[in-house]
Amino acid sequence: MGRYTDSICRQCRREGEKLFLKGDRCYSEKCAIEKRAYVPGQHGQGRRSKPTEYGIQLREKQKTKRIYGLMEKQFRNYFRKADRQQGITGANLLILLERRFDNVVYRLGFAASRKEARQLVNHGHFTINGKRADIPSMLLREDDVVQVKEGSRNSAKFQEIKEQAAYKTPPEWLSVDVDNLIGKVLAKPTREQIDTAVNEQLIVELYSR
Repeated sequence: MGRYTDSICRQCRREGEKLFLKGDRCYSEKCAIEKRAYVPGQHGQGRRSKPTEYGIQLREKQKTKRIYGLMEKQFRNYFRKADRQQGITGANLLILLERRFDNVVYRLGFAASRKEARQLVNHGHFTINGKRADIPSMLLREDDVVQVKEGSRNSAKFQEIKEQAAYKTPPEWLSVDVDNLIGKVLAKPTREQIDTAVNEQLIVELYSR
């Protein structure tokens, strides 16, 4: 599978807004978009033509992929699954993305960014319902319990995460016990509970062409 290896900050600059891909750094003056609020590349500061309807839809899809750290094939598969479900396709898509294991770890405050969450999951630092789990794309369900495994809890990394998580508030569909580094999925998220700043209808229109 392909993997993005260029500067992460270029992705935010390409979309013209903060995607919060680097955790706390995005809130500091070190954030690249604060210094260079124009698209990367040789002609980034030049005059640009008015985007077409297709261009607007494409940018919304690319932005959403970048927020959740997905490649095109993965993202398209999520869209197909969302389209087969009952309800509104765009809302279904975002709900599926939010239920990913790496995203839940991030939302619980157990990682500073989704990228870090994905890395921690890959390295086997978490359990789901008491069983070791290391697949970031797993879709969590109601009543699933996510916990930092016992052998990792006392590491310097997770002690730092514990301190940071104490100042974060998880979304309504999750609960967290920061002291014991345990989180629980209370219910599937609703569209209203997802604060990701995307217009999912544009993605639906793009894939419906």
